[in-house]
Amino acid sequence: MALINEIRERSGIVIGIIAISLILFIVGGDIFGSGKLFGGDSNKVGEIAGHDVMYDEFNQDVERIKASAGQPIPEEQMSFVREQAWNQYLLRYGYQKQYDALGLTVSDDEVVDMVQGNSIAPAVKQIPIFKNEQTGEFDKNLVKGFLGNLKGAPVENQAQWKQFEDGLRSERQRTKYENLLSLSSYVTTAEAQREYEAQTAKATVKYAYIPFFSVPDSTVKVTDAQLEAYLNKNPAKYKGVDTRSLQYVTFAVLPSKKDSADFLQELKELAQGLASAENDTAYAQANSDVPSEAGYVDISKMSDPLKATLGTFFKGGVYGPYQEGDTYAIYKLLNSKQDTVSSLRASHILITAPKEANDSTRTAARRKAQGLLDQLKAGANFEELARTNGSDGTASRGGDLGWYTQGGGFVKPFEDALLAAPGKGLMPNLVETEFGYHVVQITEPKTNQKYQFATIKKTIGPSEETQNEAFEKAERFASQSQTAAAFKESLKKDPSLVPFTAERVRQDASNLNSLTNAREVIRWAFNEDTKANGVSPVFDVDNQYVVALLTGRTDADDVTVADYRDELTGQVRNEIKAEQILKKLGTVSGKLEDVAKKYGPEAVVESAPDVTLSSASLKNVGFDPVAAGKVFGLKKGGRTKPFAGESGVLIVELQNLAPAPEIADYSQYKNQLKQTNTQRTSYLLNEAIKDNANIKDNRAKFY
Repeated sequence: MALINEIRERSGIVIGIIAISLILFIVGGDIFGSGKLFGGDSNKVGEIAGHDVMYDEFNQDVERIKASAGQPIPEEQMSFVREQAWNQYLLRYGYQKQYDALGLTVSDDEVVDMVQGNSIAPAVKQIPIFKNEQTGEFDKNLVKGFLGNLKGAPVENQAQWKQFEDGLRSERQRTKYENLLSLSSYVTTAEAQREYEAQTAKATVKYAYIPFFSVPDSTVKVTDAQLEAYLNKNPAKYKGVDTRSLQYVTFAVLPSKKDSADFLQELKELAQGLASAENDTAYAQANSDVPSEAGYVDISKMSDPLKATLGTFFKGGVYGPYQEGDTYAIYKLLNSKQDTVSSLRASHILITAPKEANDSTRTAARRKAQGLLDQLKAGANFEELARTNGSDGTASRGGDLGWYTQGGGFVKPFEDALLAAPGKGLMPNLVETEFGYHVVQITEPKTNQKYQFATIKKTIGPSEETQNEAFEKAERFASQSQTAAAFKESLKKDPSLVPFTAERVRQDASNLNSLTNAREVIRWAFNEDTKANGVSPVFDVDNQYVVALLTGRTDADDVTVADYRDELTGQVRNEIKAEQILKKLGTVSGKLEDVAKKYGPEAVVESAPDVTLSSASLKNVGFDPVAAGKVFGLKKGGRTKPFAGESGVLIVELQNLAPAPEIADYSQYKNQLKQTNTQRTSYLLNEAIKDNANIKDNRAKFY
């Protein structure tokens, strides 16, 4: 059953394709909403449409998806696997109720048609074993042959194919449901006409504008009572969400001076061992932290410190240790050989003159390039001229092209010129290519020598003793800081500790500022046993120890001013500024210029032609649908009263209005609106399903 083995290996990819298609329509910020965290059964991962998703059940589904991949899944990708499992519950319990209410099903005959009939599903066509070896095209007969042998396959293989078909069935059912709604979308002629007029009717306006930022924030006092009142007036704009705020300190686990000294001694011993090793390659592999290239390398692949010793190379010679980024490297030269492909390093100054440019442009470019070449022959600095005259991305680095290997992608005239250069130094003539004229300098001469090394690469790290010292320090800090006051007092006692703050961390977050893989800290913060101002145990995060203080929390079921203080403050402050500006403006009469002059230098007068209702934008004001609506509510020559817009106070005059010409056919605009509605169907449908399912997602408690 070679076929079944291959599909078992490949089916994880296919199932992933289906899972991705199920996820694509789920967009937005907080994907599944939120509920009161950790309520009810301590083993409940969540709740969807009245169904309790328990940990054991959910974990089995996660493991099943993992197994279907046919290969190990790294831990950093497990969140995606769990998302697939969660989405299946949403489909099973959230969507299925709607399917059942409509009598929407996918028959066995339809599944057969998707697998081996006339409407083959894309996921089936993408399975490699169903493609003809000669043509590379999908072959339905291979599917039939596979299915004919399936009954004799092991039970687990049959179950896996059944799972794959179930995925096809689920995807087809969801597509039917979406199509049912999207195809029922209807746009009336009146709606199409309104859209046409919104896009086509154009207004020319003149307006006085006093931006909110012209009133300093420091002069506007905002009270909590005002924020509370604004929040109560706009409940739909500010949804509750579970978050936690933390202050934390880190205890770095870095190599000590003794660790560094011991590491250098280890490198010396490794260099001696490599020099005398009978099996150089095996010795290097056994003692290296980082895999290295086993074959021959040219000079372009060598590190700068190794290249610097090129003239001292001899077979069996040991070179290093050299520091190369975060690692130290030791090399033993095993062999060298001449290759047919050459490498060199060069710099250039490009004076652009595309081949399609006219003769005068190319002549001027050539003249400029020749002038630069003459300056260089007279002793000018190449890098300085490249920085001030080069016209491509190499100018900022003095024209350096880096190491180039023959056949590496340069256009042929340029490559031919480089490889023909006799040696190091300035090339005496310009090089002409389709891009223009190049002044070229060979910085490292051409070579076709290649080298084979046995390489040891080691990364310095803290010793166990150093790690223990850092952990003991963190433990001591945590034990002495069991309250918020004690936490702050401990910080005062040790000035070397710098506290970090993470505000409004969501329950599904993985990072705390620059701390990645901080899930354990976040899970602690959301644990129902963690109280306000509680101090955490010591966590090991990114090779450092972390102790955290819970400083605040928000609750999805209890929206407060503190949850949205910054946003609320900005909105209320602008309302107060608008009142102050309107009061200062007083009764408005006369020309707009006179009104602006009377108000002060903060007021500006602008004109804007071709304003449309659909764009809803004014020059130097930006997007402002309130202003656009008022414009198209005026008669020619009419003026609005002062009003507060999105970013300031405006007075608008309609100078001219070019109505949309009458047309007989609005089909184009009907189609535009229908396409927009269709594109939004999936998202809006999913949002409605989620709202109706009353989802509570407690996954952050477990993962």
